[in-house]
Amino acid sequence: MTADAVLFDLDGVLADSRRPIIDCVNQALVDVGLEARPEVEVERTIGPPAPIGFGELLGLAPDSATVTEAIRRYRALYVEALWDTPSYPGVPQAVRTLAEERLLGVATSKPLRYAEPVLEAIGLAGVFAVVAGPVPDGPDDKHAMVAQAVERLGGASAMVGDRRYDMEAAVGQGLAAIGVTWGFGSARELLDAGADVLVDQPADLLAVVRRMGRATPRAMPEIPPIGG
Repeated sequence: MTADAVLFDLDGVLADSRRPIIDCVNQALVDVGLEARPEVEVERTIGPPAPIGFGELLGLAPDSATVTEAIRRYRALYVEALWDTPSYPGVPQAVRTLAEERLLGVATSKPLRYAEPVLEAIGLAGVFAVVAGPVPDGPDDKHAMVAQAVERLGGASAMVGDRRYDMEAAVGQGLAAIGVTWGFGSARELLDAGADVLVDQPADLLAVVRRMGRATPRAMPEIPPIGG
């Protein structure tokens, strides 16, 4: 059964986290003495690890003192605001139906201490056999989270995501890459990053996952030996 396991990204796929994240990011910027940014700019930061997202938003190095302080303040705000996160219409039903026939996992760049409450907030706590997210002093990139989820599930065949990071990690792990367009990435971004198929409506997700998830996963890229 594990060979047919399916991974999901969290923000932009399962959780419509746009409002709480944008509000908390802009409040954090104001709190550290910066100006709030247009919502469309903040939305582009949703997906990658926080240092990368804040760094790109502010035009600063991810490890700069300003980015670090903005993230600290953001997380203090978000730990309360996350409970107001909704899902997308039709997503919980599709996921619960799929869970009746497959093992499901979550692979997210959102720290695990926030990811698990968000799943509870959207009514999907307990649906996923594995939730892989960054922990203190551990890796936080999407490739590492997908690899961890695959290992803990004992294998998987597909990854469902809304940003290029999800598609790139799926390709890197030899999984079918399923892009959804109701999240934070564009169709062009997903296709350029290697998406095998795009899904525009949650109602269509079941059929696509069933088809792609039972297909033979893509071959892992051959890595030449050191010195070869």
